[in-house]
Amino acid sequence: MGPRQAGACGRTPGRYNGGVLHPARYWEPLADGRVLCTLCPRACRIGDGQDGFCFVRRNLAGRLVTAAWGATTGFAVDPIEKKPLAHFHPGSTVLSFGTAGCNLGCRFCQNWDISKARTDEARSEEEWSPARVVALARQVDAPGIAFTYNDPIIWAEYAIDVAREARAQGLFTVFVTNGYVSPAAREEIFRHMDAVNVDLKAFTEAFYAKQTLSHLAPVKETLEWLARETDVWVEVTTLLIPGLNDAEGETRAIARFVRERMGPDVPLHFSAFHPDYRMLDRPRTPARTLSRARAIAREEGLRHVYTGNVHDPEGETTFCPGCGARVIERDRFAIRAVRLRGDACAACGARIAGRFGDRPILPTAGRRVALGRPGLA
Repeated sequence: MGPRQAGACGRTPGRYNGGVLHPARYWEPLADGRVLCTLCPRACRIGDGQDGFCFVRRNLAGRLVTAAWGATTGFAVDPIEKKPLAHFHPGSTVLSFGTAGCNLGCRFCQNWDISKARTDEARSEEEWSPARVVALARQVDAPGIAFTYNDPIIWAEYAIDVAREARAQGLFTVFVTNGYVSPAAREEIFRHMDAVNVDLKAFTEAFYAKQTLSHLAPVKETLEWLARETDVWVEVTTLLIPGLNDAEGETRAIARFVRERMGPDVPLHFSAFHPDYRMLDRPRTPARTLSRARAIAREEGLRHVYTGNVHDPEGETTFCPGCGARVIERDRFAIRAVRLRGDACAACGARIAGRFGDRPILPTAGRRVALGRPGLA
């Protein structure tokens, strides 16, 4: 069975638990009373009273509304390295939060409890205005806010409004996404973001069609556009699943795409899969698979390649592309040592690509602090 195409939407509506239905952007009315959602390439045609594929966008009497604005499934204070971002304000913390739902149908989703939930099943009873989210970030002394956990593309209106408030208050913004977004919407979304990590699921259309119910081409287009046409700092992550997307040829293809179409300084992360959701028949990814993928990507000319979801200090460390010195040593999400002067290697003076901020990068504990779901019923 292939991916759902345009017109294949029409979910039974959720209850929304008394939450606010906020006007949505990125849609067009259709002559038959349905609305065309133009936010992502899925292009759902949604009947009156029905939800789109993502669960949170609904046709209400011929107008598209979103149930995700002001709704959250919880907050946490994360190390920036957990997003993962290795070259964007290393050692800093971010206030992370998400909503519910997703515009992909990944069988291996590792956040399926919220990405496959409706807002009425997972959201806080309280409405979190942008000002309130930013105030919480300041309260926990986080210099940035990350839109994450489920895909923020589907709650773009809310993410943009929070990002505007965050920037007005001097905070940076991070967007963690699958990259499955329409060209029209992405320009507005990323105008308000400072950094992004895009999850490149694999590098074959067959994988995207069968395992995610989507398509590869729009994600590649988003990645190229981000790297070539915007000032957003971009990093890429691929979850390696044994027997599905971990072959050497595919790893080389991913690395070549990043180098040729995005640039050799774009960091690439390979992370380990664990059985979850509807993919319980695959083993965990061995650490040696990640180490091999990292070596292959470096052979292909990428200067910054990382491993994740395993304990691998070598694969977590940032190396100078000039002299090979260890400029940022990490242990999981903690920073153990820093050998930088500004954005340059302390040993040879070569510039390290990234956004390192004005403050010195200090050793950190790298711990996550869960704030829970304030007001969750």
